[in-house]
Amino acid sequence: MNRLLKNIAVALACIIAGTASAQDTYPSRTIRILVGFQAGGSVDLTARIVAEHLAPLLGTPVVVENKLGASGLIAAAEVARAAPDGYTLFMANLGSSALAPNIQPKLPFDPVNDFTAVGQIASVSYLASIPASIPPNNLQEFIAWAKQRGDVPYASAGVGATGHMNGELLNQTVGLTLRHVPYKGAPQAITELIGGQTFLYVDPTSVLKPHVKSGKLKALYITSAARDPELPDVPTVRELGYPDLETSGWQGLVGPKGLPESVVTRLYTELHKVLAMPEVRDRLQAAGQPVKERSPAEFAAFIKSENERAVSIITKAKMRNE
Repeated sequence: MNRLLKNIAVALACIIAGTASAQDTYPSRTIRILVGFQAGGSVDLTARIVAEHLAPLLGTPVVVENKLGASGLIAAAEVARAAPDGYTLFMANLGSSALAPNIQPKLPFDPVNDFTAVGQIASVSYLASIPASIPPNNLQEFIAWAKQRGDVPYASAGVGATGHMNGELLNQTVGLTLRHVPYKGAPQAITELIGGQTFLYVDPTSVLKPHVKSGKLKALYITSAARDPELPDVPTVRELGYPDLETSGWQGLVGPKGLPESVVTRLYTELHKVLAMPEVRDRLQAAGQPVKERSPAEFAAFIKSENERAVSIITKAKMRNE
């Protein structure tokens, strides 16, 4: 009996030692970053730039997997269910980590408590644009024109998309009743806007900027804290006296709930190095997604505040799916 107990004790010690060793040597196999949108999109681009530079620092392959569907909820849900070992991560963003889950009548996962924040990577500004063919040239003129006209449709890339949120936020902030018209994506929404079928669209600055510069659209405001150097005449919402209109399309890494602190520390340490690289900063800036870094604790608090804001907008605008 004593010999049996001794053998069991030795076996347990080996298991514990092996587990500790595995934790000490993280990572020891391929890390997956799940993206809820198609390859080539802004979220996917950020994930691939980061993965490319994280891999050599971590000493293991870092691959990006696109899991499309339900505005990013399918990918997010898979990460929420994954083992908290640091090998399955999610490229969190405003759409799939604050808007889409809260629009559902029943949350597919808790966007705040079912994930562990690793770090924010980028922040994307939005540009409010109108057709060049309509009279207004600035926000105050547009507000007056919209109130006089009565029925003014605004476009989005779909129910629950960031354009939908920004349109409803404008309604709530300045007292308009713009009518939402969802499209199947940004290209269709922009085409209809240029053609005058709708009269407002708020989307990432990098997407709408070329159409403003070409003269096909007029820009009313930018939602970031600072003006865009390429659109120096477009004011920020804070300059216009509407700080509540400030929004950003953020992106960052999260893992499943319960990710060990040692894993989070290792991942963020290397992510911090990646985001300091001039090449990475230049590539993200060129894509309209400038680096905006937040530590794990800061990013966790930010995700919480973004969900609270999203719920408020969604509830007031009755955006929730039934």
